[in-house]
Amino acid sequence: MKPFLIKNKFIPKGKITPSGDKSIAHRALILSALSCGKTILRNFPIHDDSLATLGALSVLGIKIVRKDKQVLVFGKGRFGLTKPRKLIFAGDSGTTLRLLLGVLAGQNFRTKVTAGKYLSIRPMARVNRPLRLMGAKITSKIKGNDEYAPIVISGGNLRGITYRLPVISAQVKSAILLAGLFAQGKTHLIEKISTRDHTERMLRIFGADVVIKNKSIILNPDKDLVGPPEIYIPGDISSAAFFIVLAVIIPGAKVIIEKVGTNPTRSGIIRILRRMGARIKTTHPKDNKSQVFEPTGDLMVSASKLKATVVYPYEVPSLIDELPILMVAACFAQGRTIIKGVGELRVKETDRINSMVRNLESMGADIQVKKINSRENIIIKGKDRLCGANLKSFGDHRTAMSMVIAALAAKGESKIDDISCISKSFPRFLTVLYGLSRS
Repeated sequence: MKPFLIKNKFIPKGKITPSGDKSIAHRALILSALSCGKTILRNFPIHDDSLATLGALSVLGIKIVRKDKQVLVFGKGRFGLTKPRKLIFAGDSGTTLRLLLGVLAGQNFRTKVTAGKYLSIRPMARVNRPLRLMGAKITSKIKGNDEYAPIVISGGNLRGITYRLPVISAQVKSAILLAGLFAQGKTHLIEKISTRDHTERMLRIFGADVVIKNKSIILNPDKDLVGPPEIYIPGDISSAAFFIVLAVIIPGAKVIIEKVGTNPTRSGIIRILRRMGARIKTTHPKDNKSQVFEPTGDLMVSASKLKATVVYPYEVPSLIDELPILMVAACFAQGRTIIKGVGELRVKETDRINSMVRNLESMGADIQVKKINSRENIIIKGKDRLCGANLKSFGDHRTAMSMVIAALAAKGESKIDDISCISKSFPRFLTVLYGLSRS
């Protein structure tokens, strides 16, 4: 792969509409498949991760018709999946694998799920253990104190459990809730810190009996799922975050981001950047179809003078995927920014603490990692400007896109060794990005 050169700088101006939120798309696909009737998913994101879930459900006997950004799912009910005739491949999509394990835990057949290079080194015991408590039989690759793909799961005869989540993970929570749809008795989950609530919202619009009170979620599985005729998937805030930061850190920039999800459990990046002084205005169109189950709005973002802040551990779940690009923003803020409790970044597609620190250091950033009371904190002292450098994506889409944005705001040229990984979540990233140079 030829390195990607960034030397032509520009002042970003114009409008963009991000592709559909992949976190929501995964859940919409799965629950549509488990419901009775047909559901149309509009503004469906076409990238490696979403297609991994679509492909897995197809192997499990679900008819899915895709045309551009529209997907029609022919649901077969909770117990309509069929035993696959071949292995299920989750690619490098952690959401696909973990949520699918919850579904497969409830099936009366044996399934083997394999994964790509990067997903195969991500920890899965956090999902496997509670599913075993519910009655699923799971074997996986063991290394040290954790478990990894490939995973073989034999499901059925599940029982509801009360489970206090030991890790702060929406994927783990969602896997258990999906398994709870097939269990005898209620499933009761307690979170330490509230994580993204897309699954709970989606369960409600499919008619599931789910009660949420503070950090407690109770699912009664007695009701069959009935999907709405159609679901509009709002724009992905994780994709929008790169353009928000781009507009904030480049003088003279002004970007409007339309129809993006503003769910409070996901929009921590907006709250933190505003706290740092970012000029971000949100409007909520009255005719927005997705407003029924997911808050959605338009963002107007302008160049701003940023000041440092402290990000606390309870805030991290609402911007876990946006932490890499927030680290870029912190490099341009006056003062010392501290991001506390970021250890979960070690177990993403790559070790994102390592990938971001090494890259930003090579650009001249004043950045360090300190461990205090078993928690890892990132400390960044802002500078006027970064300098161009030779950068590495580490095979991680969010690291790659974050470094493209950093390079556009840096003095001089930069090269990134490989940006093909961007197709995992945002294959049109460069097209959308450079479209802002022609507005």
